[in-house]
Amino acid sequence: MKNIVAGRIAASTTEFIELALGSPLDLWLGVEDESEMERAARLDAARDILADNPDLPDRVSQVAAQAIEAHAPELFNVTLLPARRPAGWRQYRGGVAA
Repeated sequence: MKNIVAGRIAASTTEFIELALGSPLDLWLGVEDESEMERAARLDAARDILADNPDLPDRVSQVAAQAIEAHAPELFNVTLLPARRPAGWRQYRGGVAA
């Protein structure tokens, strides 16, 4: 199955998200070992993007909801495990011993 966003094929999940949002994830999440100056510049750029694209938070929510819906069976794949009781286990029935 191909993941096509805005006419481009996404090669990975990260690329799919970046194409859907129109900006790199590192801009929003930061990078390891960034300096205070780099962090300030990244946050300033993020504020500019949000000012120019007031619908971006809604798009992010929509992408997240679509991803959850598309992958819900895998994300919420819950299977019941068979009940295993330890050897010598007896069910307590209450009451008083005679």
